[in-house]
Amino acid sequence: MNTLTTPTASNWLNKVPEVALSFWIIKIMSTTVGETGADFLAVNAGLGQGVTRAVMGALLAGALFMQLRTRRYTPWIYWLTVVLVSVVGTLITDLLTDGMGVSLYVSTSVFAVVLAGIFAVWYWVERSLSIHEIFTRRRELFYWSAILCTFALGTAAGDLATEALGLGFTWGAASFGALIAITYAAWRMGGNAVLTFWIGYILTRPFGAALGDLLTQAKTYGGLGMGAMWTSALFLTVIVMLVAVAQFSVGSNRNTQVAE
Repeated sequence: MNTLTTPTASNWLNKVPEVALSFWIIKIMSTTVGETGADFLAVNAGLGQGVTRAVMGALLAGALFMQLRTRRYTPWIYWLTVVLVSVVGTLITDLLTDGMGVSLYVSTSVFAVVLAGIFAVWYWVERSLSIHEIFTRRRELFYWSAILCTFALGTAAGDLATEALGLGFTWGAASFGALIAITYAAWRMGGNAVLTFWIGYILTRPFGAALGDLLTQAKTYGGLGMGAMWTSALFLTVIVMLVAVAQFSVGSNRNTQVAE
C-alpha cells in the first residue's frame, strides 16, 4: 500500500509561495513593473510624484491589510502586494534622490544597513530567516518589512550602478544578471539556501529596474524605446496569467487535500 505524506499545518498555513521558477519570473517582472509603473503614473499619466505616492501608498496599505487577514497563501493577494511594494519602493527612492537630493551612495548604504537591521532582529526573535514557515503575524510583519526594504535598496543600487557609476542600462542589467547567476550557482553547489535566496531576492530588484529602464528609455538615452506604458502593460499581462495559473493550482491542491 502506498503511504501518503500528510502536509503539516505550517505548510498549509504558510503565507508565501514556494520558491520555483515561476516565483522568480513573476518577481523579476514585478520589479520591472515597479520601475516602469511608477514612471508611467507620475510622468506619462500626469499624476505627479505627490499624488502617485499617496495613491500607491493607500493601495499598498489595503493590499497588506488583505494579505495579513488571509489565513493561507492566496496568489492574487500576495502578488498584488508584491507589485505595489515594488512601485512604492521605487517611489521612496525617487523621493529621496529627486525630491530631497539624497545621494544614491547614501541611500543605498542606508537601505542596506536598515535591511541588515531587520534581518538581525528577525533572526534574534525567530532564530530563522526561512520563508517556508511564514504563518504567524509577527513573522509576516518581519517578512514584508524586509521585502519593502529590498525593493527600496534594489532601486537605489540599480540607479547607483546605471547612473552614478555610469554602467548604463544594458551593462547594468547584464551585471546584476551575472550576479544572480553566480548566486544560483552557489546554491546549486551546496550554498546556504536561506542566504542565497535573500541575496537573489535583493539582486532581482536592481536587475528588474535596469531591465525596465533599458526597455522604456528612448534610444538616444541607451534604451530600446518601448515606453513605460507598453512595457508595464506587457509585463502585467504576463504576471496576471502566471498568477491565475498559481491561483488555480493552489485551489486544486487544497481541494485534493480536503478530499484525502
